[in-house]
Amino acid sequence: MSRIGKLPITLPEKVEVTVSSNNEVTVKGPKGSLSTIVDRDITVSQDGNTLLVERPTEQKRHKAMHGLYRSLINNMIVGVSQGYKEDLELVGVGYKASMAGTTLELALGYSHNIFLSLPNEVTATAVTEKGKAPVITLESIDKQLIGQVAAKIRSLRKVEPYKGKGIRFVGEVVRRKAGKTASK
Repeated sequence: MSRIGKLPITLPEKVEVTVSSNNEVTVKGPKGSLSTIVDRDITVSQDGNTLLVERPTEQKRHKAMHGLYRSLINNMIVGVSQGYKEDLELVGVGYKASMAGTTLELALGYSHNIFLSLPNEVTATAVTEKGKAPVITLESIDKQLIGQVAAKIRSLRKVEPYKGKGIRFVGEVVRRKAGKTASK
């Protein structure tokens, strides 16, 4: 039995879940609404304020989807009730970030600035404090989308292991390498 799949999902207050006839799960909450289509073999049932995800057989395919869809539905419920937040910091001399509407402007040591258009579902703020690295804060109700946007921003300047310069998540530990040793 899938350890994650068999766990019931407790619905917080002000969150409504509807399952349509074609197995589309829609979650509505105070922060917005999300929906996903669940495989037709997996059944989603609501009992009061708990949600159960069940599979029909012990086939490998059903076992794989059981925990997956339970996690996806749980992530949607957390998203519409609390939301998700990612913090990225820019470590390096002259690295800057600023917002202009839905466009993120980054100065990352290249010969030109990078302009990145963000999806409407993701809101971003760029904060630069004196003496500290600039921090980009992303907020959204969709966990997959915010992770994809954060990974895209991070890929523009990956952290290098010698000086630790680049874009990293706040609190991320970067494994550092020793440089060349001086010759005798």
